[in-house]
Amino acid sequence: MEELQDVQLTEIKPLLTDGNSARNFQDFDCQEHDIETAHGVLHVTMRGTPKGNRPVILTYHDIGLNHKSCFNTLFNYEDMHEITHHFAVCHVDAPGHQEAAPPFPTGYQYPTMDELAEMLTAVLTHLNIQSVIGIGVGAGAYILTRFALNHQNLVEGLVLINIDPCAKGWMDWAASKLTGWTTNLDDIVLGHHFSSDELENNLELIQTYRLHIAQDINQENLHLFVNAYNSRRDLEIERPIIGVNETTVKTLQCSALLVVGDTSPAVEAVVECNSRLNPTNTTLLKMADCGGLPQVVQPGKLTEAFKYFVQGMGYMFRTNLPAVSMTRLARARTTSVSSVGSGDIARNQSPTVSQADAIRNRETSQGAARTMEVSC
Repeated sequence: MEELQDVQLTEIKPLLTDGNSARNFQDFDCQEHDIETAHGVLHVTMRGTPKGNRPVILTYHDIGLNHKSCFNTLFNYEDMHEITHHFAVCHVDAPGHQEAAPPFPTGYQYPTMDELAEMLTAVLTHLNIQSVIGIGVGAGAYILTRFALNHQNLVEGLVLINIDPCAKGWMDWAASKLTGWTTNLDDIVLGHHFSSDELENNLELIQTYRLHIAQDINQENLHLFVNAYNSRRDLEIERPIIGVNETTVKTLQCSALLVVGDTSPAVEAVVECNSRLNPTNTTLLKMADCGGLPQVVQPGKLTEAFKYFVQGMGYMFRTNLPAVSMTRLARARTTSVSSVGSGDIARNQSPTVSQADAIRNRETSQGAARTMEVSC
C-alpha cells in the first residue's frame, strides 16, 4: 500500500459501564427458531422482520462465544439502532452454542466448516430471506465467506472481523495439540481472541469473557467447534487481475469490509485475506487502540464504519423532507453518517454515497486499482 487514508470516526462508549453490564446480554423484539438442516439443527434469533426487498443482516459468532456475547454490545449501541430500524437482523448460533445448550450425544459428528456454511441455506429458506449482509467474527467470518463463495446471489455484502482465509498448517496443528495438552480450553480460546497485551492489562474484559466461556458455553460442544475450525480448508480465494481474469477467478463478488484491531492476534491473517480479494470492492479497516474484539471494545467506530459500508453499497437513509435528506447525504460524503435520519431507506446506485467510496472511486480514477486501507 502506498499510504493509508484516514477517516474520522466518532469516539466510542466503554464496554463496561458497571460491574455486571457486560454480562447482561439482552435481546429485544426477538423470535427464536430451531431450524432443521441437512447437517443438524441451527438455533437462530431474528430481531425485527424482513422489510421489502432489503437484505437481512446475518451474523455469525466466533469460537467460545454465542450471538449475544459476540454481538449484543454492537447491536445495542445507540447509533446502531439507526441501521437496525431499517434492516432485520438474523443471529446464528453455531450448533450447541446457544444459551443452555445441552451436550451432544456420544459419537455425534460435528459439522465441518463447509457444512456449517451450507446449513445457512436452510435458514434463509425457512425464514424467507432473499439476501443478506453478513457480519462474522473469526470462525463466523470464515463460515460466511464460504457461504458467499458458494451462493454469490444471496450475499450483498460482508463485514469480516478477524478473518483467516488459510487452512491451519501442519506446524500450527501440532503446536495447538501440544498447547492443548498443557493449557485448558478456556485459555486457548482467550489466546485466539485477545493479544498478549490485552490478556495482561485489560483484566476486567478478560475476566468477563473467561467467565462467559467457562460458565455459559458447553465445554464439550465448544471443543467440537474449535476442532472443526482448526480443521478448516483454505478458502482458495485469489485476487483477480483487472481486465484479465476477474470473471473466472474464485473470489468474493460482493462488497467486503475487513476489520481488525491493530493489536489483534489476527492482524497477519486479515492482511493476507485482504491481499487475495478484489481491490475494487474491498476495504481493510485497521482500528487503532483496539485488540481482538472490535465489535465489543469499539462498537462506536465499527458502527460508523458499517454505516459507510451500507451507504457504499447504495442504501441511503432519507426523510420525507428533500432538503434535509440532501444535507445528510452531503455529510455522509464528507465527514460521517452519524446524521442518518429515521425515515425510509432506499436503494440508490450512485457510487458516491459515502466518504469511503468517494476515496475508493478517486483512487480508481487515478489508476490505483488496489484495496483501500483505512486506519481509525
